[in-house]
Parts: sequence; C-alpha cells; structure tokens
Amino acid sequence: MNVGVIGSGYVGLVAGTCFAESGNDVVCADVNEEKIAMLNRGEIPIYEPGLEQMIATNAEAGRLQFSTDIIQCIQGSEVIFIAVGTPEDTDGSADLKYVLQVAEQIGKNMNGPKIVVNKSTVPVGTADLVRAEIEKHTSLPFDVVSNPEFLKEGSAIDDFMKPDRVVIGTSSVEAAEVMRELYSPFVRTDNPILVMDNKSAEVTKYAANSLLATKITFMNEIANLCEQVGADVAQVRKGVGTDARIGPSFLFPGVGYGGSCFPKDVRAMIRTGQENDVEMSVIKAVDFANNEQKKRLTKKVISHFGESNIKGKTFAVWGLAFKPKTDDMREAPSLTIIQDLIKLGAKVQAFDPEAMEVAKKMFQSQGSPIELSETSYDALNGADALIIVTEWNEFRRPNFTKMTQCLKSPIIFDGRNLFDPSKMSRLGFTYYSIGRQVAGA
Repeated sequence: MNVGVIGSGYVGLVAGTCFAESGNDVVCADVNEEKIAMLNRGEIPIYEPGLEQMIATNAEAGRLQFSTDIIQCIQGSEVIFIAVGTPEDTDGSADLKYVLQVAEQIGKNMNGPKIVVNKSTVPVGTADLVRAEIEKHTSLPFDVVSNPEFLKEGSAIDDFMKPDRVVIGTSSVEAAEVMRELYSPFVRTDNPILVMDNKSAEVTKYAANSLLATKITFMNEIANLCEQVGADVAQVRKGVGTDARIGPSFLFPGVGYGGSCFPKDVRAMIRTGQENDVEMSVIKAVDFANNEQKKRLTKKVISHFGESNIKGKTFAVWGLAFKPKTDDMREAPSLTIIQDLIKLGAKVQAFDPEAMEVAKKMFQSQGSPIELSETSYDALNGADALIIVTEWNEFRRPNFTKMTQCLKSPIIFDGRNLFDPSKMSRLGFTYYSIGRQVAGA
C-alpha cells in the first residue's frame, strides 16, 4: 500500500517507519528542510531505542523515503496520515492550526480518492473540522479516519508493532477495511482492532491518558500519606496492585509525570469539558496535584538543610529526561526542581544518559546557571547532596563507595525509590525517598 505521513516528528516518524517495516511504501513528508536533510543522511532527530536501525533498513530497501514535497506525498498516497504537532494553546486547548493547514493542502492537491487519517492527538470534533476544510477545496471523494496513537516514549517501536489495541474512528465501511488491512500485520496475536465513530475514537485517546495520569497521581498522594503515618508505600503498592481490578502498572510513586502527552492531554481534556459545560473535577485535581508533586523533593531538601542555608550549596541531579529511554525534557520534573533550587541560590550539577544535548540547548536559551557533567560521578564532585529524578537503569546499581568519596556529605534525595532504605542506612547515607521513612538521619 502507498502510505503518506505528513509530519516527521515523534509520532509520524515511528508510524511511517513501522508501516514501511510491514512492507508498505511510505513517504514521510515535512516542511522542515533541516529535519528531512538529517533523515536523508541517516541521522535521527529523536532518541528512541531501535528506531535508527529500522529507519536505515527500510530506507536502504527503498520502502521508506523522506521528502519536503508535500504535494507529491499527497498525490502518491492512497492513505495519508496527518501527524503534525498540536501544541497547547494559552487556554489549555490543543492548537489545530497545523492539522488544518495540512487538511487544506490535501484538499487543494488531491488527484483521486483518499483516506485521510488523523494520527495527531486531537480533541473531539477534529475529524469534522478536517472534513470541512478538505471539502472547501475539492469535489473528489475522501474519508476522514481518527486513529489515535498510544505510544510510550522509550518503547514506541514495540507499542506500534505489538499494540494492545488499534482504535479506528470512521463511519465508512470501506475506509475501515483499508485500515484493518494496513494494521493486520501488527495484530496477528488477535489483539483487537476497534472500529467506532470518529468522536468516540477522539475521546478515547484523551480518556486513556487522563486515566493513566490519574493513576500515577493517586499513588503519589498515597505515598505522601505513607510518609506522614509511617507506612511503606512499596508494600501498599503491592497490596493494591495485586487486585485484578486495579493491576500493578502505573503505581510507582515519584515526583510527578511529565513529557509531551500526559500534561498536555490532561489540560486539553479539562478545556474540552469547559467548552461543553462539563465539570472535569477529577482531572482538574490530577493536574493540580501533579504540579505540586514536582515540588516534593525540593521541599525535602529545604526541610533537611533549612531554606536560608540552601544558598551557596551545590546539588547533583541524576536524570533530566521526564522518563528513562528518551531524551524528552518537556515538562520534566527535573525542570521544576532545578529552577526551584536555583531560585534559592543553589548551584546545580546535572547528568542524564541521553538528554544532555537537549538540556544544553534548553538551559542555554534560558540563561540558566547549571553545569552539565560528563558522567554521573562527575556530577557528584563537591556536591552537598544528590537528587535522583529519573530512574535510568544505570543509576540503580552505582558504586556507593565512590559516591561517598565524591559527595561532601552522603545525602540522597531519591525521587524514584531506586534504593533500599535499610541498605542506605547501613552504608552511612542519609536517604530520603517517596512514601518511605527517612534512613540514616
């Protein structure tokens, strides 16, 4: 099948590459000439495990091409995926200007029947807007399909190639069959392809992300309670997660969620409710509580040292990306923590296995006084304490002896509960974590 993907960001690049991997001829088109030039040189603008090799294999086989020629992409494709960004607007809603610009281009340049697929995360009613925009410019037949993505950064290839389910929103029997054919290689273990109306598909995406964000935030609040009453959140998590109605996923407490999806989608859901006179009180509380949770470690630092004593101190930060296996720092808890420490007059020495280049650009543009270290141990040199923000595997089994030699004092504020408190106490560390008692204090 000839497939066009307009937008070569995270979603478009992963989707286009995986469709090529299953034997389709795919053109990924983008107006960003620099990005397309990079891709044609074999350079990948994002970090995603397995993606670089898969792109190289399919490009070499001729199944995957990258182009700035949007018109050629439209005219040469039977199915056209819209995978452009939907950035958050000032009121929390998703900005659809790029989606509608692509819809206009499709309408003006169609040369036959097309299936137009919204792959971008879009609010309910967007399929109708796309359909109306295309109809302004053509009398040729087309269908608009809503096909939300459910990709987790760091495991996006597996998520696409082995999906829990595929959601297809359309009222067209013919379009549904084409989409079933396109996705059939990925559901050979009989995971479902769910066909529903466009609006239900659009709501499904936001509902799924909002529910996962709620689960994370709920467990963070339970962890905060555990600290106050003397309970151990690790034990509570097991007690709750073994309930088959709840399950163990997304129950690990921490310093809040970040990234490009959960924060934006939660706020977009709230905005959709406002626009339709529905009070999304639970989701509003999730957004508020998550923002507060990002401040949790800083409060622990202040409680230990005293607010007036933070100025002039140096803190090592391990982990800048919002989660492991990605270099994405959008709305990462590390940003809140670092900004709060700097406001208090502290110095920050930070390290992340993959996000250093992103961090360099981000902090340089902000003029932020932060030192980016070459290694995790370099970040510890001369620091008054270590703050762990992202649960990279390489942070789980460090050389504790070397850590005590590098740090001024053996103090750790662990936002991801990587270590056993009793072990840390035996090693002589003062160890603060989330939802567990202080060790060694």
